[in-house]
Amino acid sequence: MEIKSTAIAGTLESSDIQITISKNDNGIEIDLDSDVSKIFGKQIKKVITSSLNLLGIENAKVKAVDQGALDCVIKARTFAAAQRATGTAEEPVWEVF
Repeated sequence: MEIKSTAIAGTLESSDIQITISKNDNGIEIDLDSDVSKIFGKQIKKVITSSLNLLGIENAKVKAVDQGALDCVIKARTFAAAQRATGTAEEPVWEVF
């Protein structure tokens, strides 16, 4: 899938993560803003990257603002933002969950 427009999913509330996805031509680039990035940064980036790969997205710029989200929340927010960005939000890909 290819990113068609910039899209956002999630909030800045505690235990959530806000994911913004936009076009990029250089693979997946993740800008992570998190108070726990020294401890969990690699895991957060891994979940975002693997979620995008499951949807077939190879090029995306991701801005992630983490407020202590669990992996399942990170995955759900990434899927939502990616489907909005690719214009496929009306056709959810349930089998990747």
